[in-house]
Amino acid sequence: MSTNLLQEQYNKEIAKNLQLELGIKNFNAVPKLLKIVINIGVKDALSDKKNMEKGAEILSLIAGQKPRVMKAKKSIASFKLREGDEIGLMVTLRGKRMYDFYQKLVTIVFPRIRDFHGVDKKSFDGHGNYTLGFEESMVFTEIDPSKIDKIQGLEISIVTKAKDDKQGYALLKALGMPFKKEQ
Repeated sequence: MSTNLLQEQYNKEIAKNLQLELGIKNFNAVPKLLKIVINIGVKDALSDKKNMEKGAEILSLIAGQKPRVMKAKKSIASFKLREGDEIGLMVTLRGKRMYDFYQKLVTIVFPRIRDFHGVDKKSFDGHGNYTLGFEESMVFTEIDPSKIDKIQGLEISIVTKAKDDKQGYALLKALGMPFKKEQ
């Protein structure tokens, strides 16, 4: 199985440096990336089924694999939503695809965002996992803006093996995540 450059760098250097930095005795307890989940809540999915197909096409271009359809868990009358209606799409990336996507996110996508000053440190969940959202999917190089008629947002959750936010922050910083500078 082939590995990504970032994955090799993590295995050879970053994990050892994190172990020293965080004062972890057991090497297996060093935080690492477990999976990346990319999620799209499709706008107007109920009124037009083509929107789900377009969303699936966008997500498969971004992630490199076929997305899973998410269905509503509850009926909500004010949204005209019934339990079981298809309302979103998600992809779970692991292994080489996960590292490829993370590397693309940090080196290609973030530099393309206009007025980008880094991602917020406050988006950790208390268990070392990090979530960030994009208002539009056009920041990804795979998306052709001329083929998109509706702007679609997406959410990316980076799930780590870290025990807390401090370890998660140290891991993502070591892997090249551009966090905002503190003033």
